[in-house]
Amino acid sequence: MKIFLSFLAICTAFILHAQQLDLQELATGFNAPLNIQHTNDDRLFIVERGGAIKIIDGNGNVMETDFLNLEDRVSQDGGERGLLGLAFHPDYANNGYFYVNYVNTDGNTQISRFSVSDSDPNNANPESELKMISVDQPRSNHNGGCLAFGPDGYLYITMGDGGGGGDTDNNAQNTTKLLGSLLRIDVNNGDLYSIPPDNPFIGNPDGRDEIWAYGLRNPWKFSFDLETGDLWIADVGQGKIEEINQVPAVNAGLNYGWRCYEGNAIFNDTNCPDSGTLTFPIVTYDHSNRRASITGGYVYRGTDFPSLQGKYIFADFVSNELAFIDPENEDDLEIDFSAPFDGTGISSFGIDNSGELYAAGLSNGTIYKVVDAEALSLKPEKDKSFALYPNPANDKLKLTIPSAVQKATISIFDLLGKEIMKHTMTSDKTQLDISPIKKGLYLVQVSDKTGILETQKLIVK
Repeated sequence: MKIFLSFLAICTAFILHAQQLDLQELATGFNAPLNIQHTNDDRLFIVERGGAIKIIDGNGNVMETDFLNLEDRVSQDGGERGLLGLAFHPDYANNGYFYVNYVNTDGNTQISRFSVSDSDPNNANPESELKMISVDQPRSNHNGGCLAFGPDGYLYITMGDGGGGGDTDNNAQNTTKLLGSLLRIDVNNGDLYSIPPDNPFIGNPDGRDEIWAYGLRNPWKFSFDLETGDLWIADVGQGKIEEINQVPAVNAGLNYGWRCYEGNAIFNDTNCPDSGTLTFPIVTYDHSNRRASITGGYVYRGTDFPSLQGKYIFADFVSNELAFIDPENEDDLEIDFSAPFDGTGISSFGIDNSGELYAAGLSNGTIYKVVDAEALSLKPEKDKSFALYPNPANDKLKLTIPSAVQKATISIFDLLGKEIMKHTMTSDKTQLDISPIKKGLYLVQVSDKTGILETQKLIVK
């Protein structure tokens, strides 16, 4: 991916403001995207619920041929079933292994390994499947589905509680089952895999060896902080409370409390352990303002938006809001919600090889770059300011420049640094037809023979 900072280098100095998260369209035309991954190059891999994995190349183009297509093996019942997760082996560049989490045509969870083609890095071999873990699913919902490699090199996998409502089977508190748990396995040893020696239930008849933590309802995405290694889990609530959990990745055997607690509130305390043995979320939110289903994200560790550094960015799938918390304010954590992005259905986040953050719109099939709109408010040079209005704009954009500036060139760039419109002004006022430009956030730059005079942000709605 082109690094946005290389484009900012041609702009005037900028000043940072309070964050206003925004979405900048990268690529569209996907069918129910649920996951975004990378392989330490400039490609993004997009997982579609129906069973296909597609590639966006470094120029933002969607490759015509699928990287992998498992439509014949993946449940097509919709809902919370389908191809749910993807993780590339840390040594993928050498061994070509990657791992997927899908619900098969029998309605059960399947964790499998695949291999990339020896001759084509943009194609995988569907016949290379090595089935590693299979889990019976009693119902169609709460399948979890996320998987990722931790800083320790082990593969972590989240399982939902088996579905229904209220975990009537008490699966999440039953460590003899894999449901409602975070699993941790060693994929580098054993015929299929082996158990890391510090997994908490090894040799315990009351616990499965694969379990690393439990007490989860429907963990909809987890991630590891690239800098600290901390584990972040977003767990979807029952009917009132959404929660975010943060712990050091080395903490084993934690019980996150479901179905005894929903967030910090008692849900069903029958035969529950002492609350002092549970791990409670660092922050929760209720179901006001149409909020009802959390989508977990990442701690931002990119470079394009320094003011977002260290903040955990996530979303609510139902309200279509982006949100963030600042872990440094641990004594007074507050959630900062954006304005809704109607029609998106933000189902997942992912990062590229530079740590920049992306989001998937399940409802509209669009992949976005997550940006800090306020950081793009650029400081004008004295006596050279120009006006553009209305802003936000629809089809027409009016511009006014100081009369002392002659033959100014107006350029409009997207946030990947691509020039999408250029116009030369022969007077101090002009009107541009911007109807071909898609809605999103852009930069408008004015320059003359002396160089760049000013850059301002433009929102097209």
